[in-house]
Amino acid sequence: METIESIHNLKSTAGSAYSLGWRQMFKYFLYAFLVIVFLGVIQTPVGWTWEMRDIHFPVMFSFFNIFTIAFYIFLVAPLRYGAYKVFLNIIRGGEIKMNELFYGFKDYINIVLANLLLTAIIGIGIVFLIVPGIIFACRLAFVPYLVVDKKMEAVKAVEESWRMTRGHGWTIFLMALMTIPIGIAGLAALGIGIIFSIIWANLAFAAIYAIVIAKKENSDLSV
Repeated sequence: METIESIHNLKSTAGSAYSLGWRQMFKYFLYAFLVIVFLGVIQTPVGWTWEMRDIHFPVMFSFFNIFTIAFYIFLVAPLRYGAYKVFLNIIRGGEIKMNELFYGFKDYINIVLANLLLTAIIGIGIVFLIVPGIIFACRLAFVPYLVVDKKMEAVKAVEESWRMTRGHGWTIFLMALMTIPIGIAGLAALGIGIIFSIIWANLAFAAIYAIVIAKKENSDLSV
């Protein structure tokens, strides 16, 4: 079983992250599968309201837009942060508690603020010719994990993620690009494989965070 100690020995590369994610996916597949199914069910209303865009009633359309945004910010986002925590536990080979899917409601205000801040920064970056948005997304990829793992406040998590990803931005970008062929391969496997692709990608991103922070903590102890 993977432990925090063994993660110290892994390189902070896309290959190591996806390799660790692959191994842990099969060891804890049922847990990871339940997380993905749960998130899929929770986000279903968002899909329904998006389908209402073709209704020719402007007032109703505006209502559904507001509902969709509020639903995502105040319910889906906290649950996604809980999913990050479960995926991180899977990567570390620790005890898996499915009730941690609701962890986002224990630190609700901070998680909502962290998600809003993250979305705003990346959104502003995308407005400025897209490239800055991609850079921000890569450099702030650790924000959700820092919030649920280290219980950092929103602003501090953003600052710490920026520091931690220095030198790892290209790795995270490469990992994001790798989700494309992985997703295509999943769809090609009768469509069912997309579930494995989604789980694998989520675990890989949790893995790169676990690897980088393990090395950081080990370095801090040796100073």
